[in-house]
Amino acid sequence: MVLGIDPGLASCGWAILSDAQTLIRSGCIVTKKADDLASRLDQIYCQTEDLCRQHKIDELAIESLFFAKNTKTALLVAQAMGAIKAAADNAGAKVFEYTPLQIKIAITGYGRAQKDQVVSMIRQSLGESVVLGNNHASDAIAAALTHLFTLKKEQLI
Repeated sequence: MVLGIDPGLASCGWAILSDAQTLIRSGCIVTKKADDLASRLDQIYCQTEDLCRQHKIDELAIESLFFAKNTKTALLVAQAMGAIKAAADNAGAKVFEYTPLQIKIAITGYGRAQKDQVVSMIRQSLGESVVLGNNHASDAIAAALTHLFTLKKEQLI
């Protein structure tokens, strides 16, 4: 099982896939802006660890940070990423990180693909009837699919 994560502090998308054609569940970990940072990071850590343990996650695929104009936001997301990685590691999952460019190339074949192109290709892989949820959940699905496609490619080499 692979857990894909689109990291964020306010809304952290997640998706569990058993293979490149089967979405088990997806959703978002949502934290309240009114809560202090330590509490929000703890919520992300605990919920990620719970997902990993409940679904027997073997590998976590997380989207890495890209250059951000807002340094404060980037630092907060980086802290959330640390909590996610630590939770996955503590639950026994191996952690893999993919850049937005790597994800777009793996999903669409084009590094500058638009969101609707990524969603269209996700639907081709998982089926037109699959419910993708919000943008954060669909980004998490894309991260998990990227990992599965990358593993498949490496096994062929």
